[in-house]
Amino acid sequence: MARKKKGEPVHGWLILDKPEGVTSTQAVGICRRVFNAQKAGHGGTLDPLASGILPLAFGEATKTVGYVMEADKDYAFTIRWGSSTTTQDREGEVT
Repeated sequence: MARKKKGEPVHGWLILDKPEGVTSTQAVGICRRVFNAQKAGHGGTLDPLASGILPLAFGEATKTVGYVMEADKDYAFTIRWGSSTTTQDREGEVT
């Protein structure tokens, strides 16, 4: 006999505006608990220091994540020329 999955059978996509300081996996876990979903995944990974759009799939929609991963994506960022930090990212001390 198969073990019953925890949660509800939630299906579909949620487009999340992921805040800085949260990993993609943490975002999936939080949303999965909020919706009490049996199954959830994400269509790409954002760095914890990055904010932006993170597509989340629930239930049957997780079967279509591959199509999202293959799609073209655009990225916007800000760069400061002539500056460096001790960690080579924005969290380090400017040198």
